[in-house]
Amino acid sequence: MEASFDKAASNYDETFTNSEIGKIQRHLVYTELSKHLNSIQNILEINCGTGEDAIWLAKQNFNVTATDISPKMIEIAKSKANLNFKTADINSITKTFEGETFDLIFSNFGGLNCLSKSEFENFFANISSILSEKGKMVLVIMPKNTIWEQFYFLIKLQFSSIFRRKKEKVIANVDGENVATYYYNPKDIVNLAKQDFDLIKYKLIGFFVPPSYLEAFFKNKKWLLHFFNKMENRIKNWSFLSKYADHYIITLQKR
Repeated sequence: MEASFDKAASNYDETFTNSEIGKIQRHLVYTELSKHLNSIQNILEINCGTGEDAIWLAKQNFNVTATDISPKMIEIAKSKANLNFKTADINSITKTFEGETFDLIFSNFGGLNCLSKSEFENFFANISSILSEKGKMVLVIMPKNTIWEQFYFLIKLQFSSIFRRKKEKVIANVDGENVATYYYNPKDIVNLAKQDFDLIKYKLIGFFVPPSYLEAFFKNKKWLLHFFNKMENRIKNWSFLSKYADHYIITLQKR
């Protein structure tokens, strides 16, 4: 990947991890992820950021190896917990762990959206080599049709950005760093992975619960976030809405 995310590292926990929206969205992810942790021992996390998910998984008594392309993210993660954190690029992840195998590979909150279509194809073509037999991947990805984002740009009168996710590539500003970002609906991921993986299921994350960049607006409206979270849980099995959510969580299994 071209972006390092070092600039985002120092503010990541403040702007997302510890935000009310971030905590709600992470809980939604954990609820679904927990359903796929039976008979799991070794977990590889990619795009681990400041290590929040790796720490949570380690507390569930799993053996966790967590990676990120950003040395600064890894530095902060190591300051939180004595776990196996390692700087690594997604595009060379199988070389980094050649000869090792994991029962589950996990990626949260759109880290894989930094991969172009060809890079994603290569990722799926190679990643099975470090997955155990019938190993799973649980991936949280940003789709193309997020209604919250379309509404956000509409009220800001930024009409040219309303459907930006439908473009092949978007340059997103992440704390002052320009990041090439690619958006994929669930069917796109299924097609990219179909050579070696079967779809288990996918579910929405953040259809009613808003994106984290709206935290400032909702910070003093916890009652409204609570209401949105309640609505979210009512429709959590409506998979067809996943491509309209802020993220979705998709589970694939190695053949």
